[in-house]
Amino acid sequence: MHTLHVPAGASKLEIYAEVLATAAAVVEGEPDLVANLANITAVLKQALPGVSWAGFYRQVGEDLVLGPFQGKLACTRIGPGKGVCGAAADRRAPVVVPDVDAFPGHIACDAASRSEVVVPILRGDRVLGVIDLDSDRPGNFDDIDAEQLVRLAALVEGLAWPA
Repeated sequence: MHTLHVPAGASKLEIYAEVLATAAAVVEGEPDLVANLANITAVLKQALPGVSWAGFYRQVGEDLVLGPFQGKLACTRIGPGKGVCGAAADRRAPVVVPDVDAFPGHIACDAASRSEVVVPILRGDRVLGVIDLDSDRPGNFDDIDAEQLVRLAALVEGLAWPA
């Protein structure tokens, strides 16, 4: 098994290179979606500075339903277009929110959350779910996070999602 190793002083791109390598290693040969998503959330929470919550919401019918995560208790079900997760799913594009209080309709599952990034997991035009990261630090996420999480979403899309 690959061991996550983020050297002290690593740049954001170096950290994401390790996140992507570790995520690819932990899912290799494992067919169970829940196990794979659970391990990926552990990698994200452990490796990325300032992340207070890391997890997945799966598209189930019209709603996004909580999947594996690490952090405080979370909202279980998010309706279409609701919050940052719903916006990312509707737009089929990443959404970076430096200040969640300034995002119309933000869903505050954790009152300590200050910034968020959400990236949809797409198979063609179909939304399988989203990757959601929260931070208790304002402005913790930027375009680099979004770009690298899109790469992670491509890996996650290749897992065994239900039809």
